[in-house]
Amino acid sequence: MLNKAELLLPAGSLVKLKTAILYGADAVYAGTPDMCLRAQSKFTMEELKEGIEFVHAHGKKIYLTLNLFMHNRDVEKLPTFVETLRHLQPDGVLIADPGVFQYVKENAPELNLFVSTQANICSWQAVKFWQSQGAKLCVLGREVTFEEMKEIREKCPDILLECFMHGAMCMSYSGRCLISNYLADRSANQGKCAHCCRWHYKLHLRLKDGTIKELLIDEHNKDSFEFLLEEEFRPGEYFEVMEDEHGGYMLNSKDMCLMPRLPDLLSIGMDSLKVEGRNKTEYYAATVARTYRQAIDDWYTSPSTWDYNKYMPDLYTLQNRGYCLGFHDGKLTNISQNYEYTRTLGDWLFAGSIVKWDNDDAIFEIRNYINSGEEIEFLIPNSMENIKLKLTEFEDASTGEITPKVSAGQEKKIRIKPSSWNRPIAEIKKLLPQYVIARKFAPLSGENGNMLQHKKQEFDILCQNKQK
Repeated sequence: MLNKAELLLPAGSLVKLKTAILYGADAVYAGTPDMCLRAQSKFTMEELKEGIEFVHAHGKKIYLTLNLFMHNRDVEKLPTFVETLRHLQPDGVLIADPGVFQYVKENAPELNLFVSTQANICSWQAVKFWQSQGAKLCVLGREVTFEEMKEIREKCPDILLECFMHGAMCMSYSGRCLISNYLADRSANQGKCAHCCRWHYKLHLRLKDGTIKELLIDEHNKDSFEFLLEEEFRPGEYFEVMEDEHGGYMLNSKDMCLMPRLPDLLSIGMDSLKVEGRNKTEYYAATVARTYRQAIDDWYTSPSTWDYNKYMPDLYTLQNRGYCLGFHDGKLTNISQNYEYTRTLGDWLFAGSIVKWDNDDAIFEIRNYINSGEEIEFLIPNSMENIKLKLTEFEDASTGEITPKVSAGQEKKIRIKPSSWNRPIAEIKKLLPQYVIARKFAPLSGENGNMLQHKKQEFDILCQNKQK
């Protein structure tokens, strides 16, 4: 019988950690700014201690990251950091650098050592190597296909395996990228990636006299050109380079979404399914955790009737660059890239969250504008149902001022009275505890609306290809 897969969520801050646990994560991973690739982590040491206590009090797990590639200047920090880890007692430590792995193994043998995706594990031989060194878990690289993953599972049955399931893709080997270091002097391998693959690039033309001119493409000549790349060892295989009036995004991948392939991962006994997105909002953490929690539980209950289409509408409420299946099905196609834009699109916005209950009043922090009479939806944990609410006026939680609309900013909070709900307040407080989030529908129109629909259609094509 298969062990039930663990749903693993990122925790970029204490609030995101608690939100992920509330909405169904089995485990979270977090880090501190110094010795990991979580350089933008919002944790203080005190918050990290509180987060670990919170996770363990809920019977869940937390993994901390020590997954940078060390330079000489970092070595002197290692003893202090490892002593901190020993004091915090996480359920596992994610490491990529072999030197760091050896140091922790020798100086903190009680810690469970996990091998980070930064180590680029793409074969069963690499898994066996790390297992022989004492690793308890290996995170497989995003570049591993399902067929490779299945073989790794078969040849490595007695070690925990983790794979990515949802989140941003990297144009290089799982973050092992030098572009950021070259263009912005910010090393991706030290947790400071500038995301240069998301930037837009313009085409220029070098004339034979050595001068360089911008190649202006406008509505008058845009249909006259096609720019194609041909790689030396792939003769006759052309990759289109696209540019419009906004520029070109040659390196910009769509976001990974393996919901349609979730049965593959569960059926071979993957131990941990990882979601990327430590810098995303609490809304992201709540929505992804709740949706995948339901999908995973439903598959184990009735795999024969499971249908990914039931869960995609909620994932589409997230801002995204368009979804792809990563390398799961094998070789990438042009549909996996987003050549048109780097921004994220979605028809829903993060409205806010309940930060606490003041007796029977909900104190709601605003994260986007809300107008009088506009409907917001509260996402119920442990359920795919929502509670809808319309407010015609807004009471400032601090001053009591009443306004017909409210905007986000400076931790703006409003007070929602018991009479605002259409259910008994005792039931509302039970269904919507602290950290529950709410969203609002904000449909896109024009070019953005068309683009969003186009990306959904492209994803449907990707998902159906396997079925043919």
